[in-house]
Amino acid sequence: MDLMLNAIKQDWAVLTPIFICSLLVVYVAINRIMYYKKNERNISDFIQNLQKALVKNNIPAAQRISCQLGGIVSEMVDEGLRIYTEQKAGFSRAYDISASLATRKLERHLTILGTIGGVAPFLGLFGTVVRILYTFQDLATQGNQSAAVASGIASALIATALGLGVAIVAVVLFNYFQTVVARFESDFKIIKLVFITIIDSDEEVALDNNSSIAL
Repeated sequence: MDLMLNAIKQDWAVLTPIFICSLLVVYVAINRIMYYKKNERNISDFIQNLQKALVKNNIPAAQRISCQLGGIVSEMVDEGLRIYTEQKAGFSRAYDISASLATRKLERHLTILGTIGGVAPFLGLFGTVVRILYTFQDLATQGNQSAAVASGIASALIATALGLGVAIVAVVLFNYFQTVVARFESDFKIIKLVFITIIDSDEEVALDNNSSIAL
C-alpha cells in the first residue's frame, strides 16, 4: 500500500491519464447498464399479440400493445407500424434505416471503452518507462543503491499494472455491451420479420383475388 501511495505521489503526472480513463470506464459502465436495464424487454408474448393484431389489420390494437411494452423496442414497433401504414412497398429499407438509428443509441459511448481498452496499456507502459528513467538518473547521481533501484522499479511497474487493469475492465465491458446490443438488434429483426410476413401475406391474398377476378 505504501508503495502504491508513493508511486501516486511521485508519478501523478503520468498516472493522471490512467485515472481519467478509469473514471470514464466507470461512467460509461453505469450509463450503459442503466440504459439497457431501462429498455430491456421480454418480447416472446408481445410478438404473438402483435402478430394477432396485425393479422386482423387492427392497427390501434397493435399501437396499444406497443405502448404497454415501452422502451426502445416499442419505439421500433411504432416506427414499423408507421411505415406499414404509409409505405408497405419499401418497408424493409425504411425499417432498416430506423433500426440503424436505434442501434446508434444502443452503441453510444461504447467507442470510449474500445479506445481505452487499446490505449490504457500503453499509458501504463509510458508511466513505467518514465519512472525507470528517473530511477536510473537517481542511481547515477547517488551511486549504486540496490534498495533504491528495487524500490524505483517496483514503483515503475505500478503504472503498467494500473494500465493493464483499466484496459482489461474496459475490454470486458465493451464485449459484454456489444453482446447486449446484439440482443436488441435480434429483437429488431424479429419485429421486422413479423411485419414482412404480414405484408407478404397481404400481397398473396391480393394476387389470389386478382386471379379469381381474371378467371
